[in-house]
Amino acid sequence: MSLRPLTRFFAVLLMSTSALLALPVHAIDETADALISRLSAEVLSSIQTHPTMQSGDVASVIALVDAKIMPNMDFKRMTASAVGPTWRQTTPEQQQRLQQEFKTLLVRTYAGAVSHASNLKIVVKPLRASPQDLEALVRTEIKGHGDPVQLDYRLEKSGDAGAHWKIYNLNVMGVWLVETYRSQFAQEINIKGIDGLIETLTDRNKANARKG
Repeated sequence: MSLRPLTRFFAVLLMSTSALLALPVHAIDETADALISRLSAEVLSSIQTHPTMQSGDVASVIALVDAKIMPNMDFKRMTASAVGPTWRQTTPEQQQRLQQEFKTLLVRTYAGAVSHASNLKIVVKPLRASPQDLEALVRTEIKGHGDPVQLDYRLEKSGDAGAHWKIYNLNVMGVWLVETYRSQFAQEINIKGIDGLIETLTDRNKANARKG
């Protein structure tokens, strides 16, 4: 399945986590939906006034996404889930390379679509969860271009004191990101093995870099 029709909406999703590094102490107690709602409002506002993003400067967007967004996602869980059962058979070095190449793929995919986010609005739906839950599903809609677009977040919070919510999967228009990549990765692993998957991701990232 091609992800191109989804990338501009994923870009908004990832950008909406960019303020996490600057969260005040009291934000730790925020519910998952309150966090998404607040960050969406803050970041959509900043996108509208960010000259380099508006001009399509991919390099600056990649740097922003890499520095502020990825550290606030449970990226190891995302990569392991996308790779599937084979993850348990990989070496620590292979796991590190998979995470890095998968991260690079996602960062560039989303960064290239950020400029489309300036005129959008995100509506967060009521959260169905209790305060004790350590996982949550936050459902939202993106409005602004045609029919509303479904955009859902799966988040987790460890039981440790001071933990905050982290995103580990995304859903756009009924398509879960991790499951979509899992299908693609499984085909590569079946044909080329885990090293073949790493090589494929590396080549794809190099090709994307040459495109700017």
